[in-house]
Amino acid sequence: MRNLYIQHASKRSASPVSFNRPLIAGEERLYLGEVLSGSHLSGNGEFTKRCQVLLEKMLPPGKALLVHSCTGALEMAAMLADLNPGDEVIMPSFTFASTANAVVLRGARPVFVDIRSDTLNLDESLLADALTERTKAITVVHYAGVGCEMDPILDFARGRNLLVMEDAAQGLCAKYRGRALGSFGQFAAFSFHETKNVISGEGGALIVNEPSFFHRAEIIWEKGTNRSQFWRGEIDKYTWVDFGSSYLPSEITAAFLLAQLEKSQALTRRRLELWRRYQGALSPLDAGGLLRGPRIPSHCEHNGHIFYVLAPSAALREEWLKVLWREGVYGVIHYVPLHSAPAGQKYCRLSGEMRVTDDIASRLIRLPLHLALEEVDQDRVIDVLTTLAKAG
Repeated sequence: MRNLYIQHASKRSASPVSFNRPLIAGEERLYLGEVLSGSHLSGNGEFTKRCQVLLEKMLPPGKALLVHSCTGALEMAAMLADLNPGDEVIMPSFTFASTANAVVLRGARPVFVDIRSDTLNLDESLLADALTERTKAITVVHYAGVGCEMDPILDFARGRNLLVMEDAAQGLCAKYRGRALGSFGQFAAFSFHETKNVISGEGGALIVNEPSFFHRAEIIWEKGTNRSQFWRGEIDKYTWVDFGSSYLPSEITAAFLLAQLEKSQALTRRRLELWRRYQGALSPLDAGGLLRGPRIPSHCEHNGHIFYVLAPSAALREEWLKVLWREGVYGVIHYVPLHSAPAGQKYCRLSGEMRVTDDIASRLIRLPLHLALEEVDQDRVIDVLTTLAKAG
């Protein structure tokens, strides 16, 4: 590995290739100026409403509520699912802590199942083994903007009267069998964190796809009050009617997000162009078994959110990362599986072995991929990684 570092040192530019860099996409400054010159900075103003209208057009038939984070959307979904102590929710361990936290905060128990080796999504064939009389819901995670196998998952859930919650944090503008991710379960949560394809710094959205849940969702969203009804003139005063919390983003966040949502299709197209450049350059290494790239089923339309590679072994992954960083290429690992975390061992239950999860998590490297990534820098990433893979 020392020789590889010396070999590439002369090619390294002064500027590192960052893993992520936020990008202004359109009218962000104009919309922020309108907010700052107006009289409404707090949540549920005009920009919040415009964002929600756009999301509903993108994700029919759902109703959208803009929230301060995907974490908040997941917590709201857990409340709407009426999770209680003793209830269980099946989910993958290969996900972010918020997916499980939303369940744990209700006193319920996440039940982890292994993931598929192709898409890195929840393995739907393992649902039956995880089922108990306490199972109340399934949370699917659309990893890297590639859809889970929603047809068999929904069939399984309907036959057992289970709710389905979609953690679609990475899934905006992606589809499964022609239908938008986030439109399948009773609830879906999206993220607009600055590392996502469409951003607002921090931010998220809850999508409610079953109309019977929306009235209560709006109350939980407004701190347990019926204030939204009051502002629409449906009641003459508002009051505390249910539990809830403070989930609204400010109008500043919503204004930035609106500009991004308006450009979401163009942003996705550019992201896919960069993703496909990686795929084209690295596919010979993949075909030769020197590394492995993403696997996209033919019935899934992904959004180019993540390009990852799997090193042949955990030890090589660590060596590759060291060299990438020495060369100014900031590739990163992804999730530490939740079943191996202290809180996961305390609050959660395993269903079966996590063989695929443990293997994938130990070998995965996320490559720099963002809309400010220049092709010359992407070529640097490809060059260093190609040398590493060929060296073994």
